[in-house]
Amino acid sequence: MDNEMYFAHETAVIDKNCKIGKDTKIWHFSHIMSDCEIGESCNIGQNVVVSPKVKLGKNVKVQNNVSIYTGVICDDDVFLGPSMVFTNVINPRSAVNRRGQYEETIVKKGASIGANATIVCGNNIGEYALIGAGAVVTKPIKPYALIVGNPAKQIGWVSEYGHRLDFDKNNEAICLESGQKYVLNPEKESVKRVI
Repeated sequence: MDNEMYFAHETAVIDKNCKIGKDTKIWHFSHIMSDCEIGESCNIGQNVVVSPKVKLGKNVKVQNNVSIYTGVICDDDVFLGPSMVFTNVINPRSAVNRRGQYEETIVKKGASIGANATIVCGNNIGEYALIGAGAVVTKPIKPYALIVGNPAKQIGWVSEYGHRLDFDKNNEAICLESGQKYVLNPEKESVKRVI
């Protein structure tokens, strides 16, 4: 399906009542379900499912084989790596209908989630956090946090460009690519960009 606002491959299925932004691309065998919102300039890879009422901001990149379930909200510039997984019910059972009990998970602006990572529902991902491939996230993630492992743990901080930050004795770091300056607040265990 090709339209003036967005492109959808002929094998993609797009249900009624979807809002799809300008310049978005939806590739082979993907299913965009009813009442979801997809922002401008997104890329939805092949074999992706976007469930009802999901919200994706602008410039979200969804790699192949990702299922984005009801309850997930991704802000602008989010990256979802190949075959990463969201859950939306904390205690699923085949014989128990838990529709309407979906937990919300918010992925904040600029965050990246690596290939085959799992995000257990209800655990929000902070701005510009970087979740390593295969990580299993079982708790909320701070902005700019670098996260790896199963269960996932924080091993450092990253810049908005995704580079590891090396803080000096003044708790300051410079991104090697952008030149942006970051400050670490040890008491709050948080990082913010200052320039």
